[in-house]
Amino acid sequence: MVDLHTHTILSDGDLLPSELVRRAEAKGLSAIAITDHADSSNIDFIVPRIARACKILNKYWKIKAIPGVEITHAPVETIKKLVRYARRNGAKIVVGHGETVSEPVLPGTNRAYIEAGADILAHPGMISLSDIRLAAKKKVYLEITTRKSHSRTNRRLAKLAFKNRAELVLNTDSHSPDDILEPKKRIAFLRALDLKKSRIARIIHNSYIIASRA
Repeated sequence: MVDLHTHTILSDGDLLPSELVRRAEAKGLSAIAITDHADSSNIDFIVPRIARACKILNKYWKIKAIPGVEITHAPVETIKKLVRYARRNGAKIVVGHGETVSEPVLPGTNRAYIEAGADILAHPGMISLSDIRLAAKKKVYLEITTRKSHSRTNRRLAKLAFKNRAELVLNTDSHSPDDILEPKKRIAFLRALDLKKSRIARIIHNSYIIASRA
C-alpha cells in the first residue's frame, strides 16, 4: 500500500520525517510521500529538507520515501509558479490543498491546481463538475481522504469522478501516528463508501502508479 499525502514537524505534523516513514513501514506500507504544507514563505526551506531526508532514508530502508509538498492556502495567482518551483527543487509529488468544506480555501483554488498540473488535488470539497472533467483531461488525481475533517464529500466525489472518468487516490493526510492506516483499514474505508471491488482496486492501483513515477 502507498500513502501520498502526509505531514511531519516541518509543518503541522507530530513526527520527524524518519519516524513517520518508519511507522508507515511498520504498518505495512511500501511507499510514502512526505508532503508538508508550504506557500511562498517556506517552500524554499521545506522542499530541499524533505528531499534530503528521503534520500538518506531510501539508502537504508526498504520502504520508498518520496519527497513532496502540499501547497496550501496560496493566492490562486501564485499556484502555478509554486508548483514549478517545488518540482525544480526536489518535490517528486506536488499536492494541491483543495477547497475542503472544513476550511475557507479561496474559490478557484481547485481549478488553479488542476491547470498548474499538480499531481494530486487533495480533499477538493464540493468540486464542480467542470473541474472534475478538467482533472480527467489533465490527468490530475483527485483525493479521497480518510481525514475526518475533510471526508464528508468523499462519497459525492467518488460517484462523480467515476462517472466522468477522473482518477482517484486514497490518502490519509496523516499528521500524527494514529492517522497512519494499515492496508486492511484502508480497504475497509473504501468499502464503507459502497464502492465496487473493481473501483477499489483501481483507486489503490493509482497510488502505485504515482509512486512508481516519483
